[in-house]
Amino acid sequence: MTHEIFKNTVFCLKDEMYRFAKRFVMSSDEAEDVVQDLMMKFWQKKEELAQFGNLKSYALKSVKNECLNRLKHHDVKMGFADFQLHRSELYQIETNNLKEQIIAFINGLPEKQKAVIHLKDVEEYEVSEISEILEMEENAVRVNLMRARTKIKEQIQNLMDFENRMIENL
Repeated sequence: MTHEIFKNTVFCLKDEMYRFAKRFVMSSDEAEDVVQDLMMKFWQKKEELAQFGNLKSYALKSVKNECLNRLKHHDVKMGFADFQLHRSELYQIETNNLKEQIIAFINGLPEKQKAVIHLKDVEEYEVSEISEILEMEENAVRVNLMRARTKIKEQIQNLMDFENRMIENL
């Protein structure tokens, strides 16, 4: 595989890999490290990459595995992520930014649900592709997606109810 072919087939996936990694490690620096490490590994194995039918699926599966390994071995700097996840509810409400709220709600989901909702609703993958990437049954993907969406919907509704009560009390 030449440098140009690698650039057009593998390197072009770096942005998707980064966004997916960030869902797991929740630190921009750590997500960048994951992508950089994987790009180096892919370059070292560039001749073997042709064996994989769906390179995008292989790349995202590699991201998932690398992130889970890092989380398992505590190589991830969790200070900022912990801060973001455990901010007080009052501070979250004061930001009054629904997009940030939704992202925080998604980040609070269990890992499988977080990965599934990201791949489906952000990256717009099909259920069959998500099933392959996450090595889950298609029904499990659908169930996790439904649970994630339901939980996010409930949290948004609770937020809106709270804000409406606050406005009524003014």
